[in-house]
Amino acid sequence: YQNIFASHFGQLAIIFLWTSGNLFHVAWQGNFESWIQDPLHVRPIAHAIWDPHFGQPAVEAFTRGGAIGPVNIAYSGVYQWWYTIGLRTNGDLYTGALFLLLLSAISLLASWLHLQPKWKPSVSWFKNAESRLNHHLSGLFGVSSLAWTGHLIHVAIPGSRGEYVRWNNFLDVLPYPQGLGPLFMGQWNLYAQNPDSSNHLFGTSQGAGTAILTLLGGFHPQTQSLWLTDIAHHHLAIAFLFLVAGHMYRTNFGIGHSIKDLLEAHIPPGGRLGRGHKGLYDTINNSLHFQLGLALASLGVITSLVAQHMYSLPAYAFIAQDFTTQAALYTHHQYIAGFIMTGAFAHGAIFFIRDYNPEQNEDNVLARMLDHKEAIISHLSWASLFLGFHTLGLYVHNDVMLAFGTPEKQILIEPIFAQWIQSAHGKTSYGFDVLLSSTNSPAFNAGRSIWLPGWLNAINENSNSLFLTIGPGDFLVHHAIALGLHTTTLILVKGALDARGSKLMPDKKDFGYSFPCDGPGRGGTCDISAWDAFY
Repeated sequence: YQNIFASHFGQLAIIFLWTSGNLFHVAWQGNFESWIQDPLHVRPIAHAIWDPHFGQPAVEAFTRGGAIGPVNIAYSGVYQWWYTIGLRTNGDLYTGALFLLLLSAISLLASWLHLQPKWKPSVSWFKNAESRLNHHLSGLFGVSSLAWTGHLIHVAIPGSRGEYVRWNNFLDVLPYPQGLGPLFMGQWNLYAQNPDSSNHLFGTSQGAGTAILTLLGGFHPQTQSLWLTDIAHHHLAIAFLFLVAGHMYRTNFGIGHSIKDLLEAHIPPGGRLGRGHKGLYDTINNSLHFQLGLALASLGVITSLVAQHMYSLPAYAFIAQDFTTQAALYTHHQYIAGFIMTGAFAHGAIFFIRDYNPEQNEDNVLARMLDHKEAIISHLSWASLFLGFHTLGLYVHNDVMLAFGTPEKQILIEPIFAQWIQSAHGKTSYGFDVLLSSTNSPAFNAGRSIWLPGWLNAINENSNSLFLTIGPGDFLVHHAIALGLHTTTLILVKGALDARGSKLMPDKKDFGYSFPCDGPGRGGTCDISAWDAFY
């Protein structure tokens, strides 16, 4: 436990060092300051290429973006991010790099410190779930969200209105004309009054407002990204929720929830889930593999959601108009999500082999998963087969029709449910005339003045990536991806649920997580370990 804990600080040190390097190399070799002048036409430079094998043609091919030598173009979106959060000069980038370097050093020190006998936390400290939840919810999520709100309101929003706020003047520049007055007088709505106008030029005072916390919806017409004042409002709300959430669990004061009591109480009255969550607390709390599996499963889902939302609700100025970056970020985050999700099942399988105690979990939800694993696996198998045959059938049929010059014989299925959802949210191009896309619906008329104008303009404009128009091709691709996901899930779920034993090899758990075979005398035992399923 202690070594893993200490290594987390080492991991943080590496991350801070790496991000510091990003800032440093762009400040040193990039073109941040000239990119800011014209974000839509200047290619952002990530770093120079120093390669002794480059011949003259390669040097010429890679010398771009106004650089003097060969460079790599940044398709990571960091330029857009730094610009949005208020960085403006190479000096700012160097300062940021230096700060992260300092954090890196502190993390390394913390890592070393927590390995020293005097500073080593006891194992019981790691088993204290309530304190950990309170600390992570309030201390990490809550406070950091609040701090980020502060940065957005004090630095980023003034920056987007052409005010340059730095350490030397941040105490003098009021982020809002009346300061904290409205907060103490309870007139919070004042903070939302006079937002940036629709002809606001990002980074200048032209068309700028004074609001700091808004609920405008939609996008800034010029940058095609979410309104910074909306983003600040969002982070403030998140901070509030997490600060409250971090005070819900019972620690030293005898008030609040006990996780164990909560879980023990989760027994559905109908009796259809057996003993519910009984025994789960100790099972999870005493198994690092279970905890890691849960953490990875959550993180995997979140990473995939990040991929989807980076393009559908772009938060960074001008990133929506940089299509290569959009595609790169989507692919990157979906790939990472895939790796992380796979890891969740690997550690879940290791838990079942090394840490699972059948007596402790008798007839609870965990045991019942194992009891009806055949039903789970066969349903997943059926879904995968259905998706595979139907998607391939449609695709091959359409392909042949095109090849034989009769495109009109294709089977083209419109994704009507997805189009209906888009229409319900106000997209008019499909002609569904439903809910928000219907001009005489009460919701449409009620919201006309409050939040709808920006939203409706945004989703019915073709220059951004929100609610892309979809058709039969998307229907096919959607189901092809669903096939890939369901088949991958099938292999992983089967590997984890069969980790302790299968019909073919009931004693599998005695062989551990990974084994090649049980010798030639026992046929059919090769490549069926949980490790093989994960691999």
